[in-house]
Amino acid sequence: MTTSTSLDAAAPADLSAPPDPEVQLELFRTATRIARFDEKYRSLMTSGAIGGMYYSPRGQEFAAASVAAHLRRDDYVVTTYRGLHDQIAKGVPLRPLWAEYLGKAAGTCGGKGGPMHVTAPEYGLMVTTGVVGAGLPIANGLALSAQLRGTDQVTVVNFGDGASNIGAFHEALNLASIWRLPVVFVCQNNRYAEYTPLREGTSVDRIANRAAAYSMPGLTVDGNDPIELYNAAGAAIRRARTGGGPTLLEAMTFRFCGHIMGDQQVYIPQEELRAAVAADPLVRFRAQLAAVFTETELAAVERAAADEVADAWEFARTAELPAESELTTDVYAGTAQDGARK
Repeated sequence: MTTSTSLDAAAPADLSAPPDPEVQLELFRTATRIARFDEKYRSLMTSGAIGGMYYSPRGQEFAAASVAAHLRRDDYVVTTYRGLHDQIAKGVPLRPLWAEYLGKAAGTCGGKGGPMHVTAPEYGLMVTTGVVGAGLPIANGLALSAQLRGTDQVTVVNFGDGASNIGAFHEALNLASIWRLPVVFVCQNNRYAEYTPLREGTSVDRIANRAAAYSMPGLTVDGNDPIELYNAAGAAIRRARTGGGPTLLEAMTFRFCGHIMGDQQVYIPQEELRAAVAADPLVRFRAQLAAVFTETELAAVERAAADEVADAWEFARTAELPAESELTTDVYAGTAQDGARK
């Protein structure tokens, strides 16, 4: 699956070399927490217990977990409206995350962002954007800030394959290359841009090939193989952290649940969808880990994830809604005198 264009320095010699078993177990733990949160949230929406907009990342868990495993708390992540997996992988606790998804005051943004606009800068989750491709220029700004301050912080920006066809993608890669910014562009290629198959809306068969136009490494890896992606992401993040500049990393994955809740996925060949679900990366990796860890150990990870999700849901369900006064808070920046009049 792995292909590379431009500067091969981004690729380690062996992407299949397994990391320490405890690292692999942590990848499984993160992916399991993501899947359980998503499954619970979708079940509540389907039953009518909750409403709103939701874009499921089920099937793409490792596209987030394997990348974020290399990030420090003070590193930055920018993601999209399909960002639950990136938010959890970056370390946002489930209680305030659930509360934000439900619009509660205890949420990461005080209930004002909801699923499409989660922000938690204390954990390095800087932006969740609802605008396709809008996160790439923002990521450059965050990376430039780290560069100017002389820190070794890295910015990772996650986006879908459809975002690679808008101007902001090309502008961001061009500028990041010129300034050698410490940013990793991660295209989570789930093969469908909303309702359009990749081949019908994109001029290249590998988005990573576009890196060559901007003199940066471009790597396409199996985003459903947690070890291959972990190794590729580690190389790209180390390169950014040590002053080597940006990388375009394309993680090939598959979304199980369509573009949005209620999407009937009529545009996806059903045999393709069935094959993808049958090859669930979380199930496959669990089977792989069974050679190293006992069934008791793996089941304990799954039980802990389910318990944590249940606890966070109960916390958010009973949390208070934002006060009416919050309507005029965080709306604009003014003088101290302005603040005193609020």
